[in-house]
Amino acid sequence: MAIAMEIYEKIRYYQAHTEYSQRKVAELLGISRNTVKKYWKGQAVPWERKPGSGRRNDIITADVKAFIAACIEADRNVPRKQRHTAHRIYERLVREFGFEGCEASVRRTVAEMRGTPHDVFVPLAYEAAEALQIDWGEVTVVLSGIKQTIQLWCMRECSSGDCFVTAFYRQNEESFLEGIVKGLEYFGGVPQKMIFDNARVAVKEGFGHHAKATDKYLALSAHYAFRPVFCNPAQGHEKGLVEGLVGLVRRNFFVPIQHINSIEELNAGLLEYCRNYRNHRIPGKSMTVGEMADLCADRWIPLPPYRFDTSNTTQVQVDDFSLVRFDHNKYSVPYHFSGKTVTVKGSGNQVRILYRGDTIAEYDRNYRHNQTHYRLEHYIGLIEKRPRSVYHAAPVKETVPKEFFSFLMKLQDPKEIVKALRLYLEEGDVLLQYLPYVNTYEALYACTCKAAIPSASISSEIHIPMPNLQRYNALLRGGEVL
Repeated sequence: MAIAMEIYEKIRYYQAHTEYSQRKVAELLGISRNTVKKYWKGQAVPWERKPGSGRRNDIITADVKAFIAACIEADRNVPRKQRHTAHRIYERLVREFGFEGCEASVRRTVAEMRGTPHDVFVPLAYEAAEALQIDWGEVTVVLSGIKQTIQLWCMRECSSGDCFVTAFYRQNEESFLEGIVKGLEYFGGVPQKMIFDNARVAVKEGFGHHAKATDKYLALSAHYAFRPVFCNPAQGHEKGLVEGLVGLVRRNFFVPIQHINSIEELNAGLLEYCRNYRNHRIPGKSMTVGEMADLCADRWIPLPPYRFDTSNTTQVQVDDFSLVRFDHNKYSVPYHFSGKTVTVKGSGNQVRILYRGDTIAEYDRNYRHNQTHYRLEHYIGLIEKRPRSVYHAAPVKETVPKEFFSFLMKLQDPKEIVKALRLYLEEGDVLLQYLPYVNTYEALYACTCKAAIPSASISSEIHIPMPNLQRYNALLRGGEVL
């Protein structure tokens, strides 16, 4: 056992500057004479220990090591979750060989014999605008009062660390392609290569160097003139920059959990976060992220004039209920398009319906199945033609607030109900505040008319004209006395 530095100092002092014997020094310091002898002439020092010094582990015999080695070798041909643990090896040693040592000694020996190496990575360096790393991440948010999982699309320029992050409802092909295009537009250009893993949204077969991109990803890479590069399976370090970005955004932007009203609101906040990150200085770098990103400006491949259509596009005929079916759900369009063929474009977060190039309806994309989405304005003209349908019309029941629907059912004339619906489309939820005080359409309409009349403004200042006293002087000069 090594002695304290203060004791060693005194031993050496007494030896060099006094005539004391080793026995005398041992008595003065309260230590054994063998300890004084060990350090007397400086032949040993307390801060170094001999190789192999320390507690011996004689209980781990050659037979014990041979058994452990046999267990490790046998594990090579069995499923990973059914291999020996160090605890299981210890239990077998006790039961089968009467082993009397402690479990800790077995654990140490197993770890040494398995010899699991520590991961070592090669430092990488990239030229400006040479490569972008891309990846998905998951976070939890509270969207319109409901806790749910949102998918983060993350991109990072490899030389500067500049980043782009946006959110989608799902990790599908249209979200993947849309995220790339939005990111390229954010960076202002295209890199030489795009580094991604082997996710099914990008790879149709193979993996790593032998992976083959999906047809649409191949078309996008051809249009923007970059080379898609795929990582090897389970090798996250091959795109470590973007892996770090996922954790960075999750720990900073999403702590505490974000409460948002729409995914558009979330993406606006993420975009602001990315812009602010350009003021950050990465440890070991002499410039900020933004300053390094500026070096890429002249090296990006220019964006082509045509913006790649990343949507899932299909042609659909509108059914007799003025509904369009897309991705297991139905969406309404204005009733006069019934029977016509329309174009449906499903992006990552939206569904857009077009007729002859003009958008006729737009929705937030719903990834649940067998959902029907109505818009009251799509049916109001048809309901006006068939007013008695208003009592059971699904576009009415599923779009207006319950309290307003209850008010409608109190009206006797279906034509009045239709008029009230028209009024609701024009005024919105502001009508709800009048419902406790009215029971007819005319009364409700009157409330909206009064609300529309601007209140008269009354000035607090009253102007009083000053009297003209000069006429009295004229009267006095004329000899008349008042």
